[in-house]
Amino acid sequence: MKVTTKGQVTIPKQLREKYGIGPHSEVQFLEHQGRIYLEKTGRAEGPNPFETARGTATLKMSTDEILALTRGWDDDR
Repeated sequence: MKVTTKGQVTIPKQLREKYGIGPHSEVQFLEHQGRIYLEKTGRAEGPNPFETARGTATLKMSTDEILALTRGWDDDR
């Protein structure tokens, strides 16, 4: 792995997924006995995806109509 001219490195995808490191995650670098370690310090901060999606649905169906579609029911139950 190489360090860019800006001092940046890419954390491999397998490690990001395994340790839950995503955009806006808090990390810190630690030094111990001549080695440098990366430690995740907090959860990813950013917009809550549920809050972002709230109010965006445009489907105007009743619960019964949605159940009929998802369960394959006819009007002739």
